[in-house]
Amino acid sequence: MTTIEKSIEVNVPVRTAYNQWTQFEDFPKFMEGVKEVKQLDNTHLHWQVQIAGKDKQWNAVITEQRPDERIAWKSTDGAKNAGVVTFHRLSGQTSKIMLQMDYEPEGAVETVGDTLGAVSLRVTGDLERFKEFIEAHGRESGAWRGEVKGK
Repeated sequence: MTTIEKSIEVNVPVRTAYNQWTQFEDFPKFMEGVKEVKQLDNTHLHWQVQIAGKDKQWNAVITEQRPDERIAWKSTDGAKNAGVVTFHRLSGQTSKIMLQMDYEPEGAVETVGDTLGAVSLRVTGDLERFKEFIEAHGRESGAWRGEVKGK
């Protein structure tokens, strides 16, 4: 498994940043290679992505979710990955988002890409595009304020 840790400051309140992050079906608007995310219920997601030119799918479960604080997940089949995103209040109008993700490259192309830091660069770009997305809109497109206790 490879671990990536990235963070970014966004110029919106922590509640706004968190609420937008709960809108998983909006991820293709700012995440490179993500074709579609379907929210199946409050804790289950189906992902369709393109990685290293190959189409991939997997299901994931949200293992923990605390409003304005954190969302943790892990894949349940397909591409192996897990992680947590946390939200930190810096001021009334500024937040820090911290992402930690573990994933397992599959095949030679993904392993070489991983060695060259391609996934790390993609995650950095995704966070920067999230910042642009939420700051341009100034408010979230929706919100899910439910809580998921650690599974």
